[in-house]
Amino acid sequence: QVQLVESGGGLVQAGGSLRLSCAASGRTFSSLAMGWFRRAPGKEREFVAAISRSGGKTSYADYVKGRFTISRDNAKNKVHLQMNSLAPEDTAVYYCVTNSRSAWQTTATMGEEYDYWGQGTQVTVSS
Repeated sequence: QVQLVESGGGLVQAGGSLRLSCAASGRTFSSLAMGWFRRAPGKEREFVAAISRSGGKTSYADYVKGRFTISRDNAKNKVHLQMNSLAPEDTAVYYCVTNSRSAWQTTATMGEEYDYWGQGTQVTVSS
């Protein structure tokens, strides 16, 4: 069993930045591929970013590419999502996810590929 706890959400003005963090426990962190998804009110969940077990491969949704950066700290069992140039359309609950069966240099962009999800953290961007 893997536990994921997100932090760092909040209210920010358009153009601002936030850094989300996710602490993982219950499994050796380097065995876990990590990612972030989000769900805005009235919308389906959507992929945001992913990072491989090694940290050497990342993937981003087109709508966050160039603004968001995913990173991981295997020594601290954490994954981070740095979000810059935030816009009101980024308002959503952000979920940390993990794929416990991933290969070393693989990222996943489909929700079905992730077997553990955090509780989520709210990000609100005001115009």
